Amino acid sequence: MTGLKLAFGTLFGSGLLPKAPGTWGSLCTLPLIYGVWLLSPVYGIPALVLVASILSLWSSPAAVQKYGDDPPQFVMDEAAGQALVFAATSFTYGIAGNLTWLLVGFILFRIFDILKPLGIDRLQKLHGNFGILADDLLAGVYALASLEFIKLISTPLL
Repeated sequence: MTGLKLAFGTLFGSGLLPKAPGTWGSLCTLPLIYGVWLLSPVYGIPALVLVASILSLWSSPAAVQKYGDDPPQFVMDEAAGQALVFAATSFTYGIAGNLTWLLVGFILFRIFDILKPLGIDRLQKLHGNFGILADDLLAGVYALASLEFIKLISTPLL
């Protein structure tokens, strides 16, 4: 069971890639986000956020036991936060537009997740598996709000 938890927690090895595992985990989540939206435009991404959050809470103790507190190899929390960025997005901009918004949302999430402004750093200090997940979800909320604002002011330009 520990092996399964580590497989999910590292997002099937993306968290084990060298340099910036959180970035790799977020990047590897983007095709899943888009695919889930294609399958279920209304419920797909919120369901993905929920499933990734549950998997994060379930698998993080195994990662902590193997790698230490809030291990960088554990990226299921990034998957949940990255998916949350797109919870309000309707990918109806054509392939170029959809890829653009995926890239912008990815960049916004990584900025909030790395810099940890506006209380994100305080959530990361919470102990246990909820602390590992909470900062990424808040980074996702801020990135979601930023993405929607950018879409609002730039949509006439696209």
